[in-house]
Amino acid sequence: MAFQTTRQKSPHPVGLATRCLQNLRRRDFLAGGALVDGHWVTGGERDLVIDPATGEEIADVARCAAAEMEVAIAAAERSFPAWRELLPARRGAILRSWASLMLEHAEELAILVTSEQGKPLAEARHEIAYGAGFLEWFAAEGERAYGETIPSHKVGSLLQVRMQPIGVAAAITPWNFPVAMITRKAGAALAAGCPIIVKPAPETPLSALALARLAEEAGFPPGVFQVLVGNPIELSAPLLKDRRIRALSFTGSTEVGRLLLEGAAESIKKVSLELGGHAPFLVFDDVDLEKAVKGAMAAKFATSGQDCLAANRIYVQRSIYSGFVDAFAAAMGQLKVGHGLEPATDIGPMTKLSVANKCRSHIDDAIKKGARAVSAKPGVSLGANFVAPTLLSEVTEDMLIAREETFGPVAAILPFDSEEEVIARANANEMGLAGYIYTDSLRRAMRLSEQIECGMLGINTASFTGPPIPFGGWKQSGLGREGSRHGLAEYMELKYVCFGDLAA
Repeated sequence: MAFQTTRQKSPHPVGLATRCLQNLRRRDFLAGGALVDGHWVTGGERDLVIDPATGEEIADVARCAAAEMEVAIAAAERSFPAWRELLPARRGAILRSWASLMLEHAEELAILVTSEQGKPLAEARHEIAYGAGFLEWFAAEGERAYGETIPSHKVGSLLQVRMQPIGVAAAITPWNFPVAMITRKAGAALAAGCPIIVKPAPETPLSALALARLAEEAGFPPGVFQVLVGNPIELSAPLLKDRRIRALSFTGSTEVGRLLLEGAAESIKKVSLELGGHAPFLVFDDVDLEKAVKGAMAAKFATSGQDCLAANRIYVQRSIYSGFVDAFAAAMGQLKVGHGLEPATDIGPMTKLSVANKCRSHIDDAIKKGARAVSAKPGVSLGANFVAPTLLSEVTEDMLIAREETFGPVAAILPFDSEEEVIARANANEMGLAGYIYTDSLRRAMRLSEQIECGMLGINTASFTGPPIPFGGWKQSGLGREGSRHGLAEYMELKYVCFGDLAA
């Protein structure tokens, strides 16, 4: 059984991904085994890996079952005491070695990501460097898991707070950033002293298994870092039910996040969830139009729009609305759509056919309700997984695209009149991951930064993520934080200790 998009006819070069993969120096990156308790499990059943641009079968990987997951959990539990007792500096050295190996094989990892996920190769290269950065950052931050001393309220007593590793952790990672979402979670857990089991998305197993190869070479003991690929429901069930799993981290849809949170409640796990987004992008009429358009393009079309931080609702003040729409349409027309491995590609395929179909349904719904659509490549046949970059102007709040996350290269632009009005409209959504504000008024920027309901906010910038920042959302966009010292704390327990009778 394959969990990927089915094969389809495509005008893009069939065989391009296969040829690139065949030229990898590290042929073992395509072995397709799972790393369980220090052993590479090949399994009897295999799942296909599909190039989303062409529908071509490019590899196959071992399909793990619940039995292999039980072995992995037991191995992680056995490895925990020794890994916990290892000095933080030593754990950090192994993490840095892993990061160095990632950078050494960056081009090969990027080719894997583009071949199975579809994003342009330049973006895949950036993701590898971005992902390695989390390992390097947490390698140092693990040495700064400080506790505190509390001024005592009891005579002759000393009060301490300690931070200690929580235990075995599990990570369920998405297909849109198949490398960085693993290292952001695993880097924190491992630096904290916790073994971690990773279940990557079935659409993008190759890059995850390649990371496991490099982790083994970096020196992680058996059971400390494990990767299993297979049916998401079958492999997730043991992670939810087993009390030996003490922390669970998930990045994906809000719908699946709710189910995982419910499943984890039985064993009271510490759960961190990075869920859907529906980011508002506010453009005021005092800002330079060119700067605002450039920012909106970056916030909308990164990862071909398949990004939880993507600007889903672009609100533009009415006095500059027409000029913004015209400039945005012109910039969008310069985007090159194609196979991610082709030079100069800006927009690749959607990784899943269901995502492409959702984009098309949002476009159709908006047009039926009065929106005007401008396509970057009208009438061009790109293949079933491709969506031409599309601008929808005159969008209203009753349209699906104004209420739901699109997760593709479709930009909805909505006019607004006043600051009070746009704040209310921006906040009238259950999602609260990220937001963007473009204004040259410092007072307005400060005022709105307090009022927008989201976990992360960019002021006059579309780029604000990285290892030192606390990544996460409000409302239905998740629980907890990743990256930063707060991300390390997701894998640690706070212990209060009171030493009495010290005056005796």
